[in-house]
Amino acid sequence: MATLKEIAEAAQVSVATVSRVLNDDPSLSVKTQTRQKILEAAERLEYKVPSAKRQASQRLTFAALYTHGQELEINDPYYLAMRYGIETQCEKLGITLVSCYDFKSERPVVAAIDGLLIIGKPQPAAQAWLEQQELPLVFLDGVTDDPRFDCVSVDLYKISRKVIDYFISRGYMRIGFIGGRDDPAYADQREEAFVEYGRSKKVVSAQDVYYGDFSSQSGYQCALKMLATSGDYPPALFVATDSIAIGVLRALHEHGVKVPQQMALISVNDIPTARFVFPALSTVRIHSETMGAQAVNLLMERLRDERTIPLSVFIPSSLQLRDTTTLS
Repeated sequence: MATLKEIAEAAQVSVATVSRVLNDDPSLSVKTQTRQKILEAAERLEYKVPSAKRQASQRLTFAALYTHGQELEINDPYYLAMRYGIETQCEKLGITLVSCYDFKSERPVVAAIDGLLIIGKPQPAAQAWLEQQELPLVFLDGVTDDPRFDCVSVDLYKISRKVIDYFISRGYMRIGFIGGRDDPAYADQREEAFVEYGRSKKVVSAQDVYYGDFSSQSGYQCALKMLATSGDYPPALFVATDSIAIGVLRALHEHGVKVPQQMALISVNDIPTARFVFPALSTVRIHSETMGAQAVNLLMERLRDERTIPLSVFIPSSLQLRDTTTLS
């Protein structure tokens, strides 16, 4: 049987283009003449699509397994935008999408699927189940140590270092942290990077690190605990998410702490509300919708090209400076 390389040479196109045309990739834009040349070359060389490949008349089905509950999307638009990116890209590529929330330890009810999207960090029992699957997997917003699987995320370590470096450049030599944990026993990547890098720069100490969950209410409670230290609080604060920061700002306002005069603040995500709270949040923008779309693309590409080498895609971030760090 002819190979894709032989067809590519006969049609004078790339192997990737041949693969995408023969598999009827809906995202491919190619001239009709080029497509015809490839199909004619394949027929002339008696190329047959392997039976394991999905025929063009069939429709791919992906399952999105969310480790959080759907109610979290109401409190944190970061996750809502990520889901929107997944759904929009699946619709664009003609992929059927099945969603499952609160994926923790039990096997989700999914059948006849071609690939899995895992959003968030699974619990050990769920992770063990995933590792037994032979389906292509992509982890989204939760880096995996398993070398078999793709992942899409942001470099939270880089973000933490970026925030600390900014504060140091502005003369702050004591920086606090308010964050959240999915599991109280394990620190979030932002918290780990903040503590490690901050201590190396001699601007962070354990007494200035607070955490709860990822809600605004938790941010409010953590800030109250910080403010209960009789005024001995850091003049700069890194907050893990915008949603947490909204609760922190409320506590600071109630206690008469002026932002940024008495305490500067930077958070993460740049949700739409960030620019409308008072004062407007300085935050690190994460393109979560793009993360969702790229996770779908990775899964689609792995099936289409039969790629076996796992890929890790890091979506870039950018610091958006507003009123919680700049004096008017």
